Amino acid sequence: MRVVLATLHSKYIHPSLALPCLAAYCGDLDCEFRIREFTLHEPKESILAMLLAEQAEVICFSVYLWNRRATLDLVDALHVAHPGLRIVLGGPEVSFDGEELFARHPGLAALVRGEGELPLYGLLRAWMAGEEPRDIPRLDWRERQRIITGPDGPPLTDLDRIPSPFAAGLVALDKGTIYCETSRGCPYSCAFCMSALDTRVRSFSPQRIEADLGRLMAAGVRQVKLVDRTFNYDAARARHIWRFILRHNRHTNFHFEIGAHLLTEDCLQLLEQVPKGMFQFEIGVQSTLPETLRAIGRDASLQKLEANVSRLIRAGNIHLHLDLIAGLPGEDYNGFLVSIDRVLALGPEHLQVEPVKLLPGSPLRSDAAERGIRFDPNPPYTVLATPKLSPARLEQLRTVSRLLDLTWNAGRTRHLFAALERQGITPARALDRLAGFCLAGQRLRHPLSQPGIFELIWEWLREDFADPDFPALREALGRDYAHCERVLPGKVPEFLKGDLSDEERRNVRRRVDAEREKHRGDGSKLQFFAAPFTHLPGREGERVILLYLYRTASGRGREVEELWFRDGTWQTPSA
Repeated sequence: MRVVLATLHSKYIHPSLALPCLAAYCGDLDCEFRIREFTLHEPKESILAMLLAEQAEVICFSVYLWNRRATLDLVDALHVAHPGLRIVLGGPEVSFDGEELFARHPGLAALVRGEGELPLYGLLRAWMAGEEPRDIPRLDWRERQRIITGPDGPPLTDLDRIPSPFAAGLVALDKGTIYCETSRGCPYSCAFCMSALDTRVRSFSPQRIEADLGRLMAAGVRQVKLVDRTFNYDAARARHIWRFILRHNRHTNFHFEIGAHLLTEDCLQLLEQVPKGMFQFEIGVQSTLPETLRAIGRDASLQKLEANVSRLIRAGNIHLHLDLIAGLPGEDYNGFLVSIDRVLALGPEHLQVEPVKLLPGSPLRSDAAERGIRFDPNPPYTVLATPKLSPARLEQLRTVSRLLDLTWNAGRTRHLFAALERQGITPARALDRLAGFCLAGQRLRHPLSQPGIFELIWEWLREDFADPDFPALREALGRDYAHCERVLPGKVPEFLKGDLSDEERRNVRRRVDAEREKHRGDGSKLQFFAAPFTHLPGREGERVILLYLYRTASGRGREVEELWFRDGTWQTPSA
């Protein structure tokens, strides 16, 4: 029996882990398994034609938030084109559907609820024997005109029973990111998360974990993303795996979702030894309001989390990506801005702000009506209103989130944020004011180039601020721009314009000539821009010439160096 395991990714660089695991677990069945991965950007007709060309007897789709609609469209089209085809759906997006899904999609033959290995194995074995798949846990199927609901049942206890999909050659290792798991389940029961339904954590054995990770490192995979919900739920286990990676890794970047509050002193000391760029951590803060954390059942010490995050940031060797969720119970607009400021004060490289999604099966969705939460009934089930957040306020928070990505997360406006804070305006309050400016003029309807982002901020500054604050903000924006963009002669932005004296020009030329002589013969190209500044932090009222050196070379990105000319010498700035 030929079985196609298929899914639609949001991007090509996202390879599936679920499909290879299913194929590996069912590998001893007398089936020919073919894994077929597509993206949402491919025409439906092309995907349909490729699936039909497989001449499969069974097609199984892995369904997620991002591909539900497109997958169900394919189910309907496949049924019309090939009425005898058996179509199976599974994955988190359909695990809580029932008879109504069968009624809307007559081509659907079976539905797997939850973890897929055991139900799919039992289903395929029954079909190969010409039998109905009765009494198979977590499986619904169509029996003529009836829909049969199988019993509930636990998932696999021993994860090592799933053969390694990497050892079996079922995962293409040439993509940018490879997903891997060392455990399933989560020790926490956060109301917004489907993992709240499975608080038992199951781990692969140390031998299996080391074999898989060793194979990926030996293959030179660029990035391994661990999909464990809380990788360091067991500190000793996490420390053992991290040590193994440090002993054997050469080129691979590892991404982990961790609970920062769970980091022990031993773990922190070990992490301080990680080479820069080898690890990156995603840490869910979600909220800094105690009443909100209690309302969602998040049992984590915020103080411990902040202390450990601060320590990781001071070490400076691990990229930190922190998360906040907007629209959670008990949190109003101003309270959420407080959360943004509190997290940004820690100094992470990236802060992601997302509105909460009322996922099927999550406790928050079940309690939505009681809590007065309204949400989009279609994927991705985004919150639309809460008792404390109107739709307009949520839209403003979405705009704040987008501006956060364009500024802080992109590393574009650190000098401007610092200048605003010196005037008593926190990053969240600044983003809130900028968001209001953008919404009033519908200024974010279309994508912006990097220079366009700076021009937008310049328009806002001119409208929202008055002297004497404005010059310091203008110069801070200019410094940020000069670090991000090579300033071109004849295209100097208004917020960077300023005339140099003849003597200042000669000093600039001498320094540039010296830099070119120093790098003569190394294949690099040097370009420059210089301008006067009079409102630098700690140097207010003093005229300082800032010189930006832009050095490029084949195979390297552009390097930018900022130098200050003051007291007759060129100096590296301290701020």
